[in-house]
Amino acid sequence: MLRSKQHIYFKFALSNYKIMTNKIEVSWKGGMLFESVAPEGKVLIEAAEEVGGTGVGLRPKAMMLTSLAGCTSMDVVSLLKKMRAEVADFKVEVEANLTDEHPKFYDKVHVTYRFYGSDFQKDKIEKAVNLSVERYCGVIEMFRKFAVVTTEIVYIEK
Repeated sequence: MLRSKQHIYFKFALSNYKIMTNKIEVSWKGGMLFESVAPEGKVLIEAAEEVGGTGVGLRPKAMMLTSLAGCTSMDVVSLLKKMRAEVADFKVEVEANLTDEHPKFYDKVHVTYRFYGSDFQKDKIEKAVNLSVERYCGVIEMFRKFAVVTTEIVYIEK
């Protein structure tokens, strides 16, 4: 079997670096429904209803936004706990602009952090959000490779 120079170089390059890998498997469940299985759990993925979906699974691009929100949310909650800055509730909303041309991708992403409670320790909350956005959340960093990412923090008194 002949192998291209690119294939040989790629194999050589991989053999010289320790690579952290994640592995998932996607199985077709019929129609436009798929199941993604990772060591940590399962999720259903589905196409839009106008192209054969039935509304039981997340669409792939929505999963990307969900991953971003989940990653930064976990960072913020963990950091706030370490800083002993309590809030009654916390939500992250992600809105993204999809390009018009195929392949369609997100070119602008806006992340809104909503904190609910009273007597907010705003300095600690803002530090936790900034650490997630600038240092810890790898998903936000991935998004920065193809989109402008903006953030805002909203405080809601309860």
